Amino acid sequence: MIEASNDPPMLEHVGLNVYDLKSMVGFYSRVMGLHVTDQGQMSRSNADIVFMSSDPELHHQLVLASGRPETARPGAINQVSFRVRSLGGLKEVLRRLDREGIETLDRMDHGNAWSIYFNDPEENVIEVYAKSPWHVPQPCRLELDLEQSDDEIVAITARRVKDIPGYMLAAEREAEMRKRMGAA
Repeated sequence: MIEASNDPPMLEHVGLNVYDLKSMVGFYSRVMGLHVTDQGQMSRSNADIVFMSSDPELHHQLVLASGRPETARPGAINQVSFRVRSLGGLKEVLRRLDREGIETLDRMDHGNAWSIYFNDPEENVIEVYAKSPWHVPQPCRLELDLEQSDDEIVAITARRVKDIPGYMLAAEREAEMRKRMGAA
């Protein structure tokens, strides 16, 4: 049994590997009412990636990534993502992983969030992240050292993101998305 936590991970978004990115974006826009919040290309795989949300306060609730092999079975999930409220919560999950002997696949500063990635027992990719106070266009992949203090991590991210084109405070981005989504 897991010990009680003041910052339990909360399910926030799902990522799907897709055959036809344009068709899937259209479906989730028309049928589910999601809005494209960001898009770009993954640096490692060159896959096109689209971020979608119906909540102005969430950068994304759904991630669609191109490049799913034609031979893949239906139902291929890219990742399942959980949000914690703080870097302390993220570090607590990391301590649990260490206790379980589970290695992280990646530790990443996305500019708008700090993330750790790992596999569950059936090799599904799990992301746990904490939001930052900033927005930068995604995808953004910067190194993350969780051995540093929370204050050091925040200061490093603040220095890195301020010169990225499209940078703004997360609250400004949420206000912009409220207008775009008609939720102002």
